Amino acid sequence: MAHGEKVYKVRNGKKTKQYTWRARYQRPDGTVGSEPGFPTKKLAEDWGKEQERQIKQGTWIDPEKRSTAFGEFAKTFMASRRKRGRTTGTRWDNLELHILPRWEHVALGQVNWFEVDSWQQTMGVEDVRRAHCVSLMSTIMTAAVDAGYITVNPLFGRRRTRDTAGDAGQLKPAKVGEDGTVRPEDAILVAERLGPAVGIHVLTTAFAGPRWGEGLGLHRDNVLLRRRQPWGTGHFECPIIRIKEEYAEYQERDEDGSKKGYVLQLEPTKNDGSTRDVDVPPFLALLLYYHLDDWPHERVFATRSGTPWRRGNWSRTFRPACDGRGEREKRQGVSPRPAWEPILAGLDMRALRGLHDTLQAQIGVKEPLAFEAAGHRRPGIKRHYQKPTPEMRQERLDGLQEVFERSMGNLGMRTLWGRVVLRKGSPWM
Repeated sequence: MAHGEKVYKVRNGKKTKQYTWRARYQRPDGTVGSEPGFPTKKLAEDWGKEQERQIKQGTWIDPEKRSTAFGEFAKTFMASRRKRGRTTGTRWDNLELHILPRWEHVALGQVNWFEVDSWQQTMGVEDVRRAHCVSLMSTIMTAAVDAGYITVNPLFGRRRTRDTAGDAGQLKPAKVGEDGTVRPEDAILVAERLGPAVGIHVLTTAFAGPRWGEGLGLHRDNVLLRRRQPWGTGHFECPIIRIKEEYAEYQERDEDGSKKGYVLQLEPTKNDGSTRDVDVPPFLALLLYYHLDDWPHERVFATRSGTPWRRGNWSRTFRPACDGRGEREKRQGVSPRPAWEPILAGLDMRALRGLHDTLQAQIGVKEPLAFEAAGHRRPGIKRHYQKPTPEMRQERLDGLQEVFERSMGNLGMRTLWGRVVLRKGSPWM
């Protein structure tokens, strides 16, 4: 039975006449729980009775759990939620760099939406990073509810306040070029400059849309397979690439979050929508055919030694082709190198993947096929009812082929890398 008892204050090792009240109550395991610091006996008893009432109803939360520090529970959460390597690394980065410096020692029961929303507005990072941090905090708080540390997640379903002061409303400079637009001509020029072994990776990203890691994970056994579907009185056929795994580069950590160094390893694709067959337009099928004939390695897009590209090595190869470089004269131990004018400053592989999706919108690819080709899970009930048809697939292939041929004509080019003539009459045209 809940009751209150006096707790006398002690000064210089001696009990004084001053006292407060401590609540005593029976915990679910039969032991006696306590909570000190009440000014009156009635308040202590009422608090103890409320705990016993919640225990009987099954809604009781141990006060010791409520006082658990957010940072302590966050580590428990990270150890119990094993995600794909890259996802785990990103979560730890957000925790260490942004969340824990503010919330590590705050009790779970003291986290509230007002303070979280106020804090996220002061973060000196891009808005998308703020959203990721708040989302991760909410995920951790929901786990705390499920684990019986708190009764409710105060962050769930709340809408962040966006910064509207100062320069928040000013246009941000485009990351790519002057206005963020990437032309198919840009992709062709960069691919031509990089040569066939590297340039084919650029063109595949621009006209088929694999993610960076998906491109690195593409195995030659999954290239130029055939799709065959009933179509009218016959069948529709086209070449495909099959995306079912990817390389992920991230900093590995142990269960406590301690850094163990960077790894590059093969993983399944990020979700069920990412595992897919992508229809390949005729010009790209021809280029991939020539590439596979020349390329000795299992992974289609890799370094010349066959090892997966590291982001740093790729950047040293890719960036000068987009941004330009200065001339280098011949000297002892160093070969000469011609200067390159910029093609499109800031272009990256994500922007090339975005080009593929933009082209799909430009040529009117229907939603069921556009989501499938991009590796996106289409939201809503329509994904269960609407499926890509052979007519949709043929329209997409014809549209991408036309865009490529028109872009080659705009550039005055008839061949790529001086050795592949993209003429009709080939087995893929």
